[in-house]
Amino acid sequence: MTTETSSGTQEFSTKGAYVTGGTEFKRDTNYITTRITADGRDGFPVEPGRYRLVVARACPWANRAIIVRRLLGLEDVLSMGICGPTHDKRSWTFDLDPGGVDPVLGIPRLQDAYFRRDPEYPRGITVPAMVDIPTGAVVTNDYPQITLDLSTEWKAFHREGAPDLYPEHLRAEIDEVALGIFKDVNNGVYRCGFAGSQEAYDKAYTRLFDRLDQLTARLATQRYLVGDTITEADVRLFTTLVRFDPVYHGHFKCNRQKLSEMPVLWAYARDLFQTPGFGDSIDFVHIKRHYYVVHTDINPTQIVPDGPDLTNWLTPHHREELSGRPFGDGTPPPPPIPSEIVPADHWVPLG
Repeated sequence: MTTETSSGTQEFSTKGAYVTGGTEFKRDTNYITTRITADGRDGFPVEPGRYRLVVARACPWANRAIIVRRLLGLEDVLSMGICGPTHDKRSWTFDLDPGGVDPVLGIPRLQDAYFRRDPEYPRGITVPAMVDIPTGAVVTNDYPQITLDLSTEWKAFHREGAPDLYPEHLRAEIDEVALGIFKDVNNGVYRCGFAGSQEAYDKAYTRLFDRLDQLTARLATQRYLVGDTITEADVRLFTTLVRFDPVYHGHFKCNRQKLSEMPVLWAYARDLFQTPGFGDSIDFVHIKRHYYVVHTDINPTQIVPDGPDLTNWLTPHHREELSGRPFGDGTPPPPPIPSEIVPADHWVPLG
């Protein structure tokens, strides 16, 4: 949909339909499954500087890749393009960059990279996406596999002291825990927010809070979800929990309780938030602006709420009393590179 401004130029509307009346929300999970691997078996070998990870800080699925790339120290070998917090029906855009053009790919819209792979690409233009810089074409947008491959296929380029986020002896358990989190929590909040009927909403709401109760029981006696260190499972849960009070509780009607009213999960989330690589990847301004502006069928006024107060993310969590070693035998990542620092007023600075 386009509108014409008083100057005669056309602007693309951010308005899109996310709710289908009378039905439950079903996520399209048919992603581009080409992989970037150490042996290049799909035609795309791991090579420093060859690929660009395109993300949006607003998006929980992209936030996973931001965190994993940072924890593993891949900044020097895998560049990152950051889209703005809103998009129209066509595509995420690079409106944060000078001239609205990604400085590496030379495109204004992520859509352009999808169409360079397939001029008739029929599905949604999603982040995260791995783009082959020489051709400008998307290689993959298979976000669950992207982070696993960063941990396993990019191992030769991990920083010294990088944690093992997907240890081989725990992979079956990590996969099982992560699947339940995806179905009922990561996607569950969307199934609540985009429900097209009372029945669909009630079902999604029950599944969401039943799963959160199960996770509460699990985390009451252990610091992390699987083993005694941070793993891929923790990354996947964190990106939903950090958005819960600012967005999902109100905007998506996930309102049995706020996260801050669930003591175990709230302490767990703050523990991760205060761990280098997690909280410093979060841009609450982008998160709130994305959901409240883009989802006009559930927030037609596009008003972005001022609350809640987010400084409580920095309060003591006491999860260290459960022992556990955040990075195992590794070390915390260094501070973000200057070009990727989240502005202080978008985060939760003290004072």
